[in-house]
Amino acid sequence: MLTTLAVENYRSLRRLVVPLAGLNVVTGANGSGKSSLYRTLRLLANFARNGAVAALAREGGLGSTLWAGSESVGDAVLRSVPPGLRVGFAGDDFGYAAELGMPPRDRKSMFNLDPEIKAEAVWAGPVLRPATLLAERAGRVVRLREDNGEWGMVPHALQPFDSMLSELADPQSAPDLLLVRERIRSWRFYDHLRTDADAPARAPQVGTRTLVLGHDGADLAAALQTIREIGDAQALAQAVDRAFPGSEIAILDRDGRFELALRQPGLLRPLGGAELSDGTLRYLLLVAALLTPRPPELFVFNEPETSLHPELLAPLAELIATVAVDTQVIVVTHAQPLVVALDGSAARPRTVELVKRDGATTITGQGMLDQPPWYWPKH
Repeated sequence: MLTTLAVENYRSLRRLVVPLAGLNVVTGANGSGKSSLYRTLRLLANFARNGAVAALAREGGLGSTLWAGSESVGDAVLRSVPPGLRVGFAGDDFGYAAELGMPPRDRKSMFNLDPEIKAEAVWAGPVLRPATLLAERAGRVVRLREDNGEWGMVPHALQPFDSMLSELADPQSAPDLLLVRERIRSWRFYDHLRTDADAPARAPQVGTRTLVLGHDGADLAAALQTIREIGDAQALAQAVDRAFPGSEIAILDRDGRFELALRQPGLLRPLGGAELSDGTLRYLLLVAALLTPRPPELFVFNEPETSLHPELLAPLAELIATVAVDTQVIVVTHAQPLVVALDGSAARPRTVELVKRDGATTITGQGMLDQPPWYWPKH
């Protein structure tokens, strides 16, 4: 489980160290930095797939995403940090951090929006210390701690756009890097679930056993049927009935293509996927994502309340709280009814309220002594 998320110099996130629990609710006013914190998690996930540099380039390059404010926030003067972007996380057993910086000015390349990876580190335990380091990168040079505790140098230099998580993770030479990489890759984000009139989830799709709902929800019918057959069918039925009393889902098989339908009391026939409201479809998509028979290390939801009727927020909160017993969940939301419903759940979430002060995002009520211990890798 992640215990800390840290970021420096990313948009309005000048310096933020966020404590995490099993269930986490990130909230705040519009423009307070919620989306930037969500993107921080996305960026970390991209390192495990060697896509962090490209992801920043698509945002306009490092220069467009770096903090552009002053070195002071209110009465506090922030200590100077390198002009780069830093992201990292720590957990009970492992931690990872990386720094990206601008390429040399004299570099002869057309890829000038691509930043360079300046430093990376993987360590054991929740806090980075010299004794807990397992792998360390400075520029293009990487060293790995061997079984005898001594350091071994990687014989070849890494390209500045390649992460050591993707290039060096190996079960023999770097098992710790492999473990961290695979754990990050298991994180699951759902921010592209479609509910528009042409959403693929509304149309029949080829039915195949689906343990994990796709990122756009196209395989919704197959994912729901998989839950019914090899997952928690009772939890699925309860989640549907809690939101739509007396209703139940039906999966129609049309020559190998599965179509979603919803049976509701008082109707002589079930409603097909094309007839469902955006909110009903989105709720069923979230249910299919949360009740996956193959849960991830971490669920991250960005504004899951979008398109949902207010009456659906309580059933959604109840389901999220139930899932958070076994899987870590981070919910980024500005819907106060959802925040209140999650706060009142038995899961006892950690609520992180963001507020912007002098252009910089801070956590309401967090002083310097309230932050979890955090140290960045050196290079």
